[in-house]
Order: sequence, then structure tokens, then C-alpha cells
Amino acid sequence: MQKFSTIALLVSALALAACNNPDRAIGGAGGAGGLGGAGGITSGALGDPNDPNSVAYFNQRIGDTVRFVVDQSTLTPEAQATLSGQAQWLNAHAGATAIIEGHADEQGTSEYNLALGARRASAVQAYLISQGVDGARLKTVSYGKERPLAVCSEESCFAQNRRAVTVIGAGAGV
Repeated sequence: MQKFSTIALLVSALALAACNNPDRAIGGAGGAGGLGGAGGITSGALGDPNDPNSVAYFNQRIGDTVRFVVDQSTLTPEAQATLSGQAQWLNAHAGATAIIEGHADEQGTSEYNLALGARRASAVQAYLISQGVDGARLKTVSYGKERPLAVCSEESCFAQNRRAVTVIGAGAGV
């Protein structure tokens, strides 16, 4: 019976880990806590990528993702350029908050990659704060190697997974 309980718990945990919310902006499309109103952010799903006040604009035009070198949490010049744009947008939208997700590739242990993802998220947070973004509006989370964008054992996949993603929310609900 104990073995059955352990297996059931493991299967449940794996099923929950496999869940993914493609609409990662807090509140989702039309849901409670959506993006309308606060800080001039366009309401409705993610908005229009041509509207500078929309989350879609932030994600697609400014860029919500920065990449890292193997086993590093140091920001590259390209990452700093993207983060400067993110900081300008966040400073112009005082009601917006963000969760910074740290990610790693599949190489190494889960524990190592969780710590590396945390360092990457913290590096992004520190840079945004240095650009004038209020640290109280930023939270970090590490997913380590648990949420890959690409799955294969080649450098092209590894490079895509070594990243930090800034996910925009609104208000104090983040």
C-alpha cells in the first residue's frame, strides 16, 4: 500500500509539473486581476504589439527574454540592451509589476540548475533596479531546467533554455 501511495504521489507531482499556462500575464484574458487600468496598461489578453502600453508590445518589441552563456549569470551586452528597454517600459508604467523567471539548460543536476536560474533572475532584477525600477515591483523565481523552451541534447537547444524571462503583471497582485 505504501508503494502505491508513493507512486500515486509521484504521478500527481509529474502531472502538475507538466501543467503550463501559456497566458503567463497575471489575470489572463478578461480574468479577475487583469491588466486593464493600472498604470495605463492596455486591457484584454496581452494587447496589441503595436500599442506601446500593451504587454504584447513589451514581450515582442522590447523583448521579455535575455540569454546567458553556459554556467553564467553575468549579463551580456545584448542582455543589458534588452533590459534597458524593459526598465524604460517599467518606469513608464508605474502600475506594472513583474516576475523574473530564471531558467537553465538540462545539463547538470536539478539543484545546481535551480541555483543557477535563481542567480540569473537576481542578475536581471538587480539590473532593472539599477535602472530605476522599484524593487518592490519585482519578484524572482527559478525554474532551473524544469521549463525548457527546446528539448534536445544539442547546443542549439541548450542556448535557448539558458535564459531569464520578465513576465509582466499589474498592481499588487503579483
